[in-house]
Amino acid sequence: MSLQLSLLLLGVLLLLVMAVYYAWLARKNKPRQAEPVAPGQVAALDARIEPHLSDHPLDGDSFASSPAPEKKPALDPLIDAVAPIALEAPVSGEAVLAALPSTRRVGSKPFFIEGFNALTQRWESPSAGQQYSQLQAGVQLANRSGALNDIEFSEFVMKTQNFSDAVNGTPDLPAMRSEVNRARELDQFASGHDAQLVLMVQARRAAWSPSYIQQTAARLGFVMGSMAGRLVIPASTSGLPPVVSLNFDTLTALADDPTQSALRQITLGLDVAQVDRGEKPFVRLREVADALAREMDGMVTDDQGAALSPEGMTVIASELEQLYDMLAQRELAAGSPLARRLFS
Repeated sequence: MSLQLSLLLLGVLLLLVMAVYYAWLARKNKPRQAEPVAPGQVAALDARIEPHLSDHPLDGDSFASSPAPEKKPALDPLIDAVAPIALEAPVSGEAVLAALPSTRRVGSKPFFIEGFNALTQRWESPSAGQQYSQLQAGVQLANRSGALNDIEFSEFVMKTQNFSDAVNGTPDLPAMRSEVNRARELDQFASGHDAQLVLMVQARRAAWSPSYIQQTAARLGFVMGSMAGRLVIPASTSGLPPVVSLNFDTLTALADDPTQSALRQITLGLDVAQVDRGEKPFVRLREVADALAREMDGMVTDDQGAALSPEGMTVIASELEQLYDMLAQRELAAGSPLARRLFS
């Protein structure tokens, strides 16, 4: 065999080896895909969506058996500056609604008007067809945007006075310095007791497609979230914040061909103050993180990518129990209406 022919055969063999190698490499790096399912099962999954936080829970069989959250008056002196409004005579719900300001915000804080229903003898948000013997205005003292400041309090005073004039009422406004100081103290407490836990599940070898993540998460109780790339485990009571959230890249979720999109990590989140302690949210966070890592061949890490040991998880669980106790002692139990407002 001539040297030239030998070199030609060697070159062909090398090309074949390279072709096989790159084919193997492409297959290895191809993101894992969801298993085929029947059309009815796909429709059922798509129909399960994250409940919205509102007084009107979503319609649908998914939440029909869940109890609705109890409606309570919004204003509470614990986290609100409240101004009673004396009336010359009872006013109708229609008159109150017509006099409400165009915006229900004072800077970054919610602004409220409530009426004392003459029939039910309870404070409530104004509604048509009711009569109110007393009114009160209020503004939240603090939230995650910070404490109520002097400018915001002055805006609260102006809104309350204008509303009172419209309904022939006289407001009894609290002292600014006292309320601003209360706001700062409340904000200091909230800042020191606000916990938002984040765990990550990272791929060990093969990447994942969005549909594979969604299918795997659905088996663990997740439902589609309100945004692309978001799934949640709903609370046992409809209309309340989710127990655990799962997030991945939004642009990848919206890709023209998601099957070709490759993801190597997902984020699991728990907003501690927003979820009732009775839901055992951290236990469920750990369970779904471990289950996803096991099913998807991944590993659980913190938000910096460092692996988390069982001992580290136990320490976090112990610290959370202390946090729950401190919030409850302050009458701001995790998952309560006041806690959800303060830590928002």
